Amino acid sequence: MQSDWLFVVKKVGVFLVCAAVIALLTSLLFIDINGFHNGEHESSLTEIAQELILLAIVVIHGLLLRNPALRHSSALIGGFFLCMLIREMDFAFDIIHHGSWLWFALAVTLMALIYAGRAPQRTLAGLVGFFKHPSYGMLSAGLLTVLLFARLMGMGTLWHTLLADDFIRTVKNAVEEGTELFGYTLCLLATLSYFHTQRGNDAQVAQLVATDR
Repeated sequence: MQSDWLFVVKKVGVFLVCAAVIALLTSLLFIDINGFHNGEHESSLTEIAQELILLAIVVIHGLLLRNPALRHSSALIGGFFLCMLIREMDFAFDIIHHGSWLWFALAVTLMALIYAGRAPQRTLAGLVGFFKHPSYGMLSAGLLTVLLFARLMGMGTLWHTLLADDFIRTVKNAVEEGTELFGYTLCLLATLSYFHTQRGNDAQVAQLVATDR
């Protein structure tokens, strides 16, 4: 009975922490619009938060490269999110040449695929473990939010029809970027959960090895 209560308390606690993180990051959109009146520029807090979240996800999967069992799958997953980061920072790559972000993203994709292809069985096993992890559901929800829902909600046709002569581009951008930020936050929370579990597994393995010695 006590273990059941602890389980419930733990799950409620995780929910509250996730809610607090989402609320905190969403407040950046309010600051951009109400404080800085900067709801559509690349320098907005919302845009910067999106880029930092993607960077954090890439770094986390970089740390998982130290685990031989997860090394190849993490390179593939981390490479995917690195491509998303490059796309988000297309304005920086435009300094080199307009649209040059695509070539950098393709280079990262190629390197990740080559590295993962060096050990296909390990890559497959790592991906299966990742897809089976409880956090994958949240990650999927985050990616669907960013790649599909935010794009559909940000369609100019929808907002021109809805607002007609009162159309204000900042409104459309605020909804789209705010939705993207929510999706990226879900991806970050899912990645942290996955990383925490894998770190716990590594610690257990190390303890068993030490005991055998």
